Amino acid sequence: MKYTFSASRVTGGNVVFPDQLVIDDDTQKVTYRKKKLIGYDETTIRFSSIGSVSRSAGLMFCDITIETNGGVTIVANGFSRSDANTIVNMLNR
Repeated sequence: MKYTFSASRVTGGNVVFPDQLVIDDDTQKVTYRKKKLIGYDETTIRFSSIGSVSRSAGLMFCDITIETNGGVTIVANGFSRSDANTIVNMLNR
């Protein structure tokens, strides 16, 4: 099953195109999508390559940091606390 989490538009990030994290249990991958005016940047990581997942909480929103075994770090900004907790729990299995 696929789960898509979108960042809030009011966090000071990209108001028109918020960050997205897509967690796909069927293919065992997480995809980080940063949209732009034309197109988007996308990074896909297999669950087996994830070294650590953490969240840092601000006053209203949380940032998710995903580090791979190969040294790649993804920081997705502006998720609600409940979404951030769900993402961390899903990826820290």
